[in-house]
Amino acid sequence: MPKAYVFTRNGGPEAEAFVEQEAPVPGPGELLVAVRAAGVNPVDWKLRSGYRRPGSAEPEFPAVFGSEAAGVVERVGPGVTGFERGQAVFGNPLTGGYAEYTLLPVAVAAHKPDALSFADAAVLPVAAATAYDGVRQLDPAPGSTLLINGAGGGVGVAATQIARHFGVRVIGTASADKRDFVESLGAVHVASGPDVVQGVRAAAPEGIDAVFDLVGGEPLRAVAELLTDRTRLISAGGKPLAVELGGAAVERARNAAVLDEVARLAVSGALRTYVTRTFPLDRAGEALRAVESGHTRGKIVIEVAD
Repeated sequence: MPKAYVFTRNGGPEAEAFVEQEAPVPGPGELLVAVRAAGVNPVDWKLRSGYRRPGSAEPEFPAVFGSEAAGVVERVGPGVTGFERGQAVFGNPLTGGYAEYTLLPVAVAAHKPDALSFADAAVLPVAAATAYDGVRQLDPAPGSTLLINGAGGGVGVAATQIARHFGVRVIGTASADKRDFVESLGAVHVASGPDVVQGVRAAAPEGIDAVFDLVGGEPLRAVAELLTDRTRLISAGGKPLAVELGGAAVERARNAAVLDEVARLAVSGALRTYVTRTFPLDRAGEALRAVESGHTRGKIVIEVAD
């Protein structure tokens, strides 16, 4: 029987377990996918800990981990067009990605390009898509200066590359030990911490044109001072505070068109996925611990099958 990695209640790692369960049946507008790879994200352990996405229902336990996956279509649900059995796809799973089988709604599923590995495709639907949505929301002009607060994390790494691809100058805040990495993305690094405002002002004496925040809290409040027009502030890390400061939350498109676009950028080389570690499904707990520690660099992937 197919295997999945789940959390059986809200709590810590002790709530995690492997289970065997029947493959789900695709309903209208859904694909049954044999998972080849699943991305591991901070939101995975946060959901286990009790975090709820705005407007989401209470989870039904056991709940399968995983917000992004890539695999091969096994069955198509009623009314589905544009997808066939045997095609490689990726997207945001309805029933979790840390599993041998999952359901993908066609609204948030896209065809995987042949030039893109399953591992690379599996890490695009969350961080890269969020980054793309945020950069397009701000729509910075070529040559303008964008501050990415938290450039060393998954969304920040993708946002930096996408903004640079569009000809935008990027200043990225991150810890001092990530300086070389952030600069390798084409950004000007400014060390996060109590002197971040002075650091940004030194790096951009002419001022900054927009802020894409991925940190929230006091670091967001600090960099907001750098903007004269607070409508040019968006956040995926501190949404209520961003609104309080005169900015806005990142507006997620959550559609196949964005997935197609980030895949195109990845194939072209404009967007590197930075998959740095992979784990087999039977070591899913280790993969999640690596992300939960907060000390990873790049993306971690669970490889479910060859």
